[in-house]
Amino acid sequence: MTRNVLFIMCDQLRWDYLSCTGHPHLHTPHIDRLAQRGVLFDRAYVQSPICGPSRMSFYTGRYVSSHGSTWNGIPLKVGEMTLGDHLRPLGVRTALCGKTHMTADIEGMRRLGLSPDSKIGALVSECGFEPYEREDGLHPDGPRYPRNEAYDGFMKERGWPDENPWSTVANAAEDEDGNILSGWFMDNADKPARAADEESETPYITGRAMDFIREAGDTPWCLHLSYIKPHWPYIVPAPYHDMYGPETHLPPVRSEAEREDPHPVYGAFMEERVSRAFCDDGTRTRVLTAYMGLIKQIDDQMGRLMAFLDEQGLTDETMIVFTSDHGDYLGDHWMGEKELFHDASSRIPLIVVDPRSEADATRGLKSDALVEAIDVVPTILDFFGGDPAPHIIEGKSLLPILHGQTDRVRDFAVSEYDYSMRDVRRRLGVEVKDAKLTMLFDGRWKYIFAEGFRPMLFDLKTDPDELTDLGADPAHADQIARLERLFFDWTRRTSQRTTRSDAWIAARDTVLGEAKAGILIGYRNEDELRAVLPEAEIPDKKTGKAT
Repeated sequence: MTRNVLFIMCDQLRWDYLSCTGHPHLHTPHIDRLAQRGVLFDRAYVQSPICGPSRMSFYTGRYVSSHGSTWNGIPLKVGEMTLGDHLRPLGVRTALCGKTHMTADIEGMRRLGLSPDSKIGALVSECGFEPYEREDGLHPDGPRYPRNEAYDGFMKERGWPDENPWSTVANAAEDEDGNILSGWFMDNADKPARAADEESETPYITGRAMDFIREAGDTPWCLHLSYIKPHWPYIVPAPYHDMYGPETHLPPVRSEAEREDPHPVYGAFMEERVSRAFCDDGTRTRVLTAYMGLIKQIDDQMGRLMAFLDEQGLTDETMIVFTSDHGDYLGDHWMGEKELFHDASSRIPLIVVDPRSEADATRGLKSDALVEAIDVVPTILDFFGGDPAPHIIEGKSLLPILHGQTDRVRDFAVSEYDYSMRDVRRRLGVEVKDAKLTMLFDGRWKYIFAEGFRPMLFDLKTDPDELTDLGADPAHADQIARLERLFFDWTRRTSQRTTRSDAWIAARDTVLGEAKAGILIGYRNEDELRAVLPEAEIPDKKTGKAT
């Protein structure tokens, strides 16, 4: 059987905004059907609650402190192996339709003489993916963010003469007088985008994914279909723009007590402009109307895509991974955006469908195993029959859970965040090197180490909404000490020796290997050497080689 993988990622999709994960009003039948066909991992966490670092962990299978891309725009260093690097030797075409948020290590490439337009250079620049069509989804006017000429051309063919249709059509509305209303402004979020549904980004990139699959033919492939939505700008075309009125919105998860004496870092994030905006009920209502509509549009495109796989006869040979790069606070905990570690931000939906009979016993399972974003790479590699590379890949294959062989792969999940690029750091007076947060969650206790500050601690058994920070409570000192030890153990992992595996090192002859090679350390005379080495393995005095 030919094997393929469709690796689908949404941007900023919360774990709990699907009907299969419990949302009472937002019905997502096509995504739910994926969960019925596979396993829904209900406690999946990202390695960083912001786009770039999270995605680099998804693509390398490595923690942020291992791969070094700690924030958006921080390049993934040359030499980091990605999903494509692991799959191409297996004959798998590994391609991208959509977003990666990859920033190439141009300086490192220049040092190694790699041109970005060479075959190798292009792969290194594109996070190991063949860029069938890269669509990072942020194309404001100006030179900083490159435009997607293919999408611009598509919109011109549709009759839009706008210079930048991403900005003025797909992510803009229009008032009664024909004035363009930017989707960047949250007051416009409940208005329909100027683009028709089929012209907007989600259906467009779905179509491009279908083009790739047709073109790939019988060649085994792994396609990363990466949607920009429901990430801001929060705006969606008709008919999705008014499907979900205030009566369908969940109330914000927050309490006044959270603002009384917050952890200094958390308190500073609550003062960010976007957090203050989401504390306004009118603004939150408008954004939620669009956010839920964007998710419904994605679900409809999942139906279109799954029907296409059926038509192509590919359903029974294609693994499907459906996930998100992080969540969205949406006003919970007095916050907007993401970046901290409440479940609204760091927890993600993760569905894996293995089409093979070995996974039949777990179809429809909702697993409570703790899993991480870095588990995607080893799972896909395992599916294609590749050898594991634990000295490089820090994640765990989920196939043992999918095949009913175990119900867990780890004891805790870790997520990291570098806030040095945020104004929060300046307002707190923290140096760049110290602007670090690390979350460790063991399934009940969520511990957050904050360099230079006290830790944060939440007990999700008694406080599932994470409203009470116990980090300053002396009654929980023992729990904090236990979690701190786990954190310290994790920081001491071997993560940078990626050129030699543990197995390679373990197989070395540590007793006589050097002596056999002519490195005679510690021997007082030739008699001692002859006592431990057979005559044939004693190096010749003239050549230095064993006879």
